[in-house]
Amino acid sequence: MTEPRDGRGGPATRRHTARVPGQRTAGTDGRRPPAGRAASRDRDSRAPDATARTAGSRGRGGPRSRRRARTAGRGRRVLKIAAICLSALIVVTAGVGWWFYDHLNGNINSVALDGRGGSETADEFGRTPINILVMGSDGRTSAADCELGGGCSKTGIQKGSNADVEMVVHIAADRSNATIMSIPRDTMTDIPACTDKETGRSTPGYYGQINSALQYGPACQVATVHQLTGIPIDHFIKLDFSGVVQMSDAVGGVSVCVSDDVYDTYSHLKLSKGEHTLKGEAALQFVRSRHGFGDGSDLGRTVSQHIFLSAVMRKFKSAGTLTDPSKVYALADAATKALTVDEGLGSVKKLVSLAAQVNKVPTRRMTFTTMQTTPDPNNKERVVVGPGAKELFATIAHDQSLTTGSGKKSAAASATATPTATVPPSQIAVTVQNGTGVTGRAATVANALTRQGFASGGATGNAPSPASSTTLTYGPGQMAEAQTVAEALGLPSSHLQQGSTAGLVLVIGSDWTDGTSYPDDGGQDDGTAPAPADTEAAVADAHAQTADQDKTCAEVSTYKTVSLNGVAMTPSQAYAAARDVPDSDE
Repeated sequence: MTEPRDGRGGPATRRHTARVPGQRTAGTDGRRPPAGRAASRDRDSRAPDATARTAGSRGRGGPRSRRRARTAGRGRRVLKIAAICLSALIVVTAGVGWWFYDHLNGNINSVALDGRGGSETADEFGRTPINILVMGSDGRTSAADCELGGGCSKTGIQKGSNADVEMVVHIAADRSNATIMSIPRDTMTDIPACTDKETGRSTPGYYGQINSALQYGPACQVATVHQLTGIPIDHFIKLDFSGVVQMSDAVGGVSVCVSDDVYDTYSHLKLSKGEHTLKGEAALQFVRSRHGFGDGSDLGRTVSQHIFLSAVMRKFKSAGTLTDPSKVYALADAATKALTVDEGLGSVKKLVSLAAQVNKVPTRRMTFTTMQTTPDPNNKERVVVGPGAKELFATIAHDQSLTTGSGKKSAAASATATPTATVPPSQIAVTVQNGTGVTGRAATVANALTRQGFASGGATGNAPSPASSTTLTYGPGQMAEAQTVAEALGLPSSHLQQGSTAGLVLVIGSDWTDGTSYPDDGGQDDGTAPAPADTEAAVADAHAQTADQDKTCAEVSTYKTVSLNGVAMTPSQAYAAARDVPDSDE
């Protein structure tokens, strides 16, 4: 007869009746069943598996079984420890990441614009351009800035500051191109009424140097640039002296080239002819130098600053800085400590998003320009908006590219082209009439024209009747003169009309009741899209160049713009004479 089998393949046992010799079973000797390790040993001793048992094993598994059990136990312990360590690592990493993110956000100093910069209009696809006013402050508002900028020996740490660097950075709605336009700090213009919410300092408005608007807060500087150019300004970024040092260090230095030996005894920039990599204070000396380059004025400085920023953009692109998380965070840490921004950029997430938008634009389609100027007729040390500037403003305001899709310079390469308006303002007199009913409008606009260099022989007064639209009437053969006036005022060509008598008569209508620049409504009077600006005129005398031009050197001034030991000399002569002064990059 076949013997019954249990579920494990061994002979079936009748518990409580049959005993294996030497084995105890529950309920037969009055003892409780073993527990814990004893129970485990008891189960092992009963298991009729196929493992061979040797004499003296006392009912336990053989050596292999014991080794497998120990190995399995160790494996479970290792996995448990690994799981704990991984969990701890995730928690710590998340904690450090959150701390770092919170730390960066805490670094940011942001200020509200309160709509002072106007607003953008979306294109047919719902996309909008980005316009940012980048400001470099000359403020000695900290001990670090005093040490870097000097000038605090008598005054100590100062409170106010001027915007010695002003650049309108325009990123196209489709992110295919960008224009960076510098506005010389010596430009004279109308400063609007402003109040700085942080300091309480206010002004009812005045005519003065454009960089002084920053004394009434960044929002006032934005409002001033918006009023001058008609370009909507969405955001601003402000750096001080120490901020430039921190940012140049964060990118690992910036490569620049100078056309000759140069020693600017004012900014202390000292470099030999050729290429150099500038970090820290040397980078600050380069972007601050106005006596070392060009004609020794602020106009020459804007060009060298464009060379510097072009090199920064090329480095970002080539090194993959804006796509490398570790580099982005290192840059973000420096940037958040160095920058003051508007509330629209007041978080790490928003700044990183902005960097991503900039990164989409190829360097061959980033055009650097300087706003065209002409000497101020009342002060040879100052300038006013010049011919061609209105066209440059229009290209930015209407989102027109200054480069072609292939990256060819087109308009940018035509920087020597002559402006469309050829009659100088000094030869043009305009009669201004007020058709608005607002007292003093004719005098306000006439004075603005005079400040821009137009002849002061034109009369002012009230128009014969109220006018709903502003018009500029010109006599036979005076169309070029009318175009010069229209450019200066931002008046669309549709407002020009030819008359039968000689002279220019500007009648200010109810469509222009304040300000000295005709309001840009984003379209023509008939509601159609604005006519494209003349891109050749836009870059005429604007020192246009694209960011991919890596062989461009800053032109060292050939004038006696510096002084050494009381002797006037050129920057190159000063370099040769100051052999005991170390170069800036040493």
